Amino acid sequence: AFYRTEERGQLYSPDYRLFFKNVAGHYISPFHDIPLKVDSTEENGIPTKRARNDEHENLFNMVVEVPRWTNAKMEIATEEPLNPIKQDIKNGKLRYVANIFPHKGYIWNYGALPQTWEDPHQKDKSTDCCGDNDPIDVCEIGSKVLSCGEIIHVKILGILALIDQGETDWKIIAINVNDPEASKFHDIDDVKKYKPGYLEATLNWFRFYKVPEGKPENQFAFNGEFKNKAFALEVIKSTHECWKTLLMKKCDGGAISCTNVQVCGSPFHCTQEEARSIVEL
Repeated sequence: AFYRTEERGQLYSPDYRLFFKNVAGHYISPFHDIPLKVDSTEENGIPTKRARNDEHENLFNMVVEVPRWTNAKMEIATEEPLNPIKQDIKNGKLRYVANIFPHKGYIWNYGALPQTWEDPHQKDKSTDCCGDNDPIDVCEIGSKVLSCGEIIHVKILGILALIDQGETDWKIIAINVNDPEASKFHDIDDVKKYKPGYLEATLNWFRFYKVPEGKPENQFAFNGEFKNKAFALEVIKSTHECWKTLLMKKCDGGAISCTNVQVCGSPFHCTQEEARSIVEL
């Protein structure tokens, strides 16, 4: 594995943090320092098995935040230096998502693509809504239950445009490239074919998951239609460009912490020693 995690504080408590380290044991940010794309030579010059080229073009790193069937809303802390994973807090309480009948917790391994950002000041041309100020979300549909903080390689299959309180909140549909069935999945239609009912369940889940908290049903762009892989790749590309602008200080990131250890030329770059002292604090 190229990344390790280190826990601080007690799980399911407000002070719990999961920090990330690279292969050399240095602290890094999972938001900024893990590359978006899986490089064909991998991160440390160790060659990987080359997938077919077009497949390889479509391999991305995913940071797993919420394991399937669990309820705790774990997420990358975008506003804290080095962006550890923590449990979300709403109105002073640790946040858990309700079970949406007949499901238990999240129905996929849920997480984010590193080095992407949905800019809240930029209107998305296809949804006409601004971004939600977070990295882009991923629903990983493979059969294995993953763990919080795992970094996996995923194939992108499609995308859903959730409109959450007037903001665009894209949901990427992807599959772990190491899933036993991954070779069958190339695009969104393969999900319909090989996992019948899963996309419908996904739509329902996102529509209703905030209703038990007294919120209205969520809305979707495109009438809740899942867009294909090509569409998803375009969205990823544009959110990666927004992230670059953010890290190069060419736009206002508000409260987002851009502290990073590995992004060349970023004004927010810090040394390994500084990163260590951030974690010690």
